Amino acid sequence: MKRNALLAVIAGFSLLLTVAAWDRLPSTASADSKNAPANTTSNGAVSAAKPLTTIPAGTKLRVSLIDGVNSDRNHPGDRFQASLAEPVVIDGKVVLQKGTRVYGRVVEAKRSGRIKGRASVELKLTEIAPKGRKPEYISTRTYMAVAPGTKKRDAAIIGGGAGVGAAIGAIAGGGAGAAIGAAVGGGAGTGTVLVTRGKEIHYPPETRLQFSLARPLEI
Repeated sequence: MKRNALLAVIAGFSLLLTVAAWDRLPSTASADSKNAPANTTSNGAVSAAKPLTTIPAGTKLRVSLIDGVNSDRNHPGDRFQASLAEPVVIDGKVVLQKGTRVYGRVVEAKRSGRIKGRASVELKLTEIAPKGRKPEYISTRTYMAVAPGTKKRDAAIIGGGAGVGAAIGAIAGGGAGAAIGAAVGGGAGTGTVLVTRGKEIHYPPETRLQFSLARPLEI
């Protein structure tokens, strides 16, 4: 009888120890919450993820060149760097700071011809690198520029050559000589035009250009 009572006491004590041990174990929910990722600041405080802002297509990106671009030196595929000359503001909020680095590509570069063909360049922006973030691909409409024509200059060269020839011809042989001299002088002027190229497009560093987003950009 005494033995049975002793066994009962021991069994009860063991049950109490088991219950106490189970109470001390962490719950599954607590373990999961400890293992769940959280956004924290440098001082350990939890912070919410920053929502993305969409910059719509058509937004203007005004940039200042870091690398120069020239129609007679650059070639298709050449890369260039620039930075935002003005901040990009959406709904009264600055989403891209002034000075943000951007990268671009030369789509086409043609130097001026001797007989015909004006110099031209075509450029696109391809990447943007917001401060503290990796560069992101962007798509812009092609920026195009064509050098001004030189018809007035060419006419002045030809006309000037004819005038000099006429003056020499007049001294040499009067009216007939003047006519011959004008023809010879005009031909010399035309030769000068043929060996002289037209104007080129030179964009040195710090030149400001404007691009337009072709597709929306989430930033």
